[in-house]
Amino acid sequence: MSTNNTMTDKEEFIQLLRSTEREGVDDVIEYLETEGFFTAPASSTKHLCTEGGLVKHSLNTCRAALVIWENMAKLSPSLHQEVSRESVIIASLLHDVCKTDIYQRSVRKKKVLGGWEDVEGYKVSYKNFPMGHGEKSVVLLLCAGLSMYDDEMLAIRWHMGAWGINLNSFEDTKNYDAANKKYPLVSIIQSADSLAANLIETTAEDLEEL
Repeated sequence: MSTNNTMTDKEEFIQLLRSTEREGVDDVIEYLETEGFFTAPASSTKHLCTEGGLVKHSLNTCRAALVIWENMAKLSPSLHQEVSRESVIIASLLHDVCKTDIYQRSVRKKKVLGGWEDVEGYKVSYKNFPMGHGEKSVVLLLCAGLSMYDDEMLAIRWHMGAWGINLNSFEDTKNYDAANKKYPLVSIIQSADSLAANLIETTAEDLEEL
């Protein structure tokens, strides 16, 4: 995955997504444009809490996922037959579509030396479509008209790893375990999302606030 420094994050995202030639991709792009995906932050207080952060995080996850997919094949030669590059791109770029409508601009208090100051940021509301996280992304993409394979849907559904499990639910635990064992793409997207948020996007300020 080469990066063209003259392209914006939005342009690179759209180019990558269209490169899959998947049925429904243009409908999804139109949906994301309408709903504000390309201007949304990636979080309310943590990584890439800034306008355009969500598309940047999606690209970072895609870059990490492609590196994992390309290099893990050296250890597991059958990987490229089990998982296609197009599926890696689809699942990684679109795993956080669920965040498109949950952030609203706000002002919050931040502790500084000697007191507190007002800082512009975002607050979170789930009232628009309280479906969940990974499962919400899958539903929104299907409703937007994207044709998806089972492993792509499950990779998006479980991209939060164990954090996405209701630990009081035996069914959730068994489904998560089965998805991980059956579909390598699930582990690839989980790993890439974590690497993007905790390695690529973590700043010195984030570490100071731990």
